[in-house]
Amino acid sequence: MNKPFIVSLLAMLIVTSYGAEYRELDILGDLENLDVPQDDINEDMTIFDFSCLTSQNSGKNLVNVDSFGAVGDGVSDDTQAFTSAWKMACSAPRSVLLVPQGRHYLVNATKFNGPCQEKLIIQIDGTIVAPDDPTQWNPRFQRVWLEFSKLQGVVFQGNGVIDGSGAKWWAASCKKNKTNPCIGAPTAVTIDSSSGVYVRGLTIRNSQQMHLSIARSNTVHISRVMVTSPGDSPNTDGIHITASTNVVIQDCKISTGDDCVSIVNASARIKMKKIYCGPGHGISIGSLGKGNSTAMVTAIVLDTAVLKNTTNGLRIKTWQGGNGYVKGVRFENVEMENVANPIIIDQFYCDSPSTCQNQTSAVHITEVMYRNITGTTKSAKAIKFACSDAVPCSHIVLNNVNLEGNDGKVEAYCNSAEGFGYGVVHPSADCLDSHDNKSLDQTDKYLAEETVMLGDETENVHDEL
Repeated sequence: MNKPFIVSLLAMLIVTSYGAEYRELDILGDLENLDVPQDDINEDMTIFDFSCLTSQNSGKNLVNVDSFGAVGDGVSDDTQAFTSAWKMACSAPRSVLLVPQGRHYLVNATKFNGPCQEKLIIQIDGTIVAPDDPTQWNPRFQRVWLEFSKLQGVVFQGNGVIDGSGAKWWAASCKKNKTNPCIGAPTAVTIDSSSGVYVRGLTIRNSQQMHLSIARSNTVHISRVMVTSPGDSPNTDGIHITASTNVVIQDCKISTGDDCVSIVNASARIKMKKIYCGPGHGISIGSLGKGNSTAMVTAIVLDTAVLKNTTNGLRIKTWQGGNGYVKGVRFENVEMENVANPIIIDQFYCDSPSTCQNQTSAVHITEVMYRNITGTTKSAKAIKFACSDAVPCSHIVLNNVNLEGNDGKVEAYCNSAEGFGYGVVHPSADCLDSHDNKSLDQTDKYLAEETVMLGDETENVHDEL
């Protein structure tokens, strides 16, 4: 029987000397040099000045939803006005679809399909609100509210709000009341099958379920987006990435009732930078492998984040019975405050009303680095690796990890050039000293002519736009 083995670091780690088993310098070098899409997009490419529209030579085609009969009183149904405005904006080059400020537009579940003409800007300065009664929801759109698909080179921006009116959906969830049926709820905003998309400045709140989903897309940049819903709202992931590549999430503040960011199957080259998360369930890769499925996630970087009052911190979660891998992950420069479970690898994830059966197959988790992770934990087990004995985690590296209990007692300490030999991790996870770069220097030399940077072939959003 395949049983979980939980590794807990309490007080000083019981350790073995670094390097006793960990000799694969090429793996360590790959972790050190792991890179993903650049985040240096040229802001001037997406700044839109409405004063330009007063000029006959502006070159912009302004499409205002009010011109198509939108009322904006929060009561009248403005769905048809938005649909008509979309058709006009999508069909003409250099269009700006405007949702004016100071108004509330009630819009039912709608799919906005492309492809569209080049350089479309969706300027949301007002508030778009969803109907608040689940019983009145169109059954053809059970899992989506506002879906945008088959777009290329499109910018979503503005100071507006997208409000999912999710309170009644949450109350009807089986996670709030076990007597309720477990059914899926809509995602507020979905960007599907698109490329070269930029999302900037918007607020998405109170989603029925997930807030922003990036699906089957390539080259997406999300910047200065705020996501907010109550900490007890079920399944309200902030930003969800599935089957997508070359995605950058930068300078975002996310407060939800579930994962702040979740990354699932068939996703690669994902970079998160300067993220504030809390409340919520932290930053998660997974869940993966449910229903004996195959999952592949690779080249994931989180660089600079604050996690405050979250249920989890940095988590990788997979179901028993799955296949595939999570490979090449780096979490670094993360500050935690009052986080219950700061670092978790869980190959026995089971989000099910019934007990999950033990299975020997598992999603392989390999080449994961935690570097410069500091702060406070309210858990007695600050670091937990629940790894399968049949498909053990491998090549796990911790570098300069310091997590303390709220009372000041050191709970997890990993900043000496030593490793630990617990559990089903092979080779055993290693602790590296940030001030002792001897091993890293050896690795760099070894890889000087061999290392392939994951970010070398990446197109950034600037090029797409």
